[in-house]
Amino acid sequence: MNDQSPVMELVHLLRAVTVEFDLLGAEFAARHGLHPTDVRALIHLLDAAREDTPATPGWLGRQMRLNSAGTTALIDRLERLELVRRTKDTTDRRRVLLKVEEKATELGWSFFGPVIAEVVAVAEGFDTSELKTVRSFLTAVLRTTQQARST
Repeated sequence: MNDQSPVMELVHLLRAVTVEFDLLGAEFAARHGLHPTDVRALIHLLDAAREDTPATPGWLGRQMRLNSAGTTALIDRLERLELVRRTKDTTDRRRVLLKVEEKATELGWSFFGPVIAEVVAVAEGFDTSELKTVRSFLTAVLRTTQQARST
């Protein structure tokens, strides 16, 4: 495999972006007394809310690849920090749902908002066809990495 090929250049750029986002997440965590795992959990919960997916402790544990005890400790920690709350499911009272508190959203936007705004500005410079290509590429890469993680 030619390490200098245009395709490998994309792989290296994607890795570099991933590393930068990871460093930003670690800086955010450190600044707010969180563990990087807490940040990942909040991201999963925010994604679930955006996709209208019920986020239960079991669901979060599967996303995070944590056992039941680890998931409970994580949720307890986020709840103590007033970033997440447990609520009863109104359709199934036996089930507990996890909700991200407004405080967590505000913290996230205060830190990541400027970066997100810059990324949006960059993306707005692309035409519809280019955005479709980027979306297709990133979706395929995401699927590939999710499959690799599952094996």
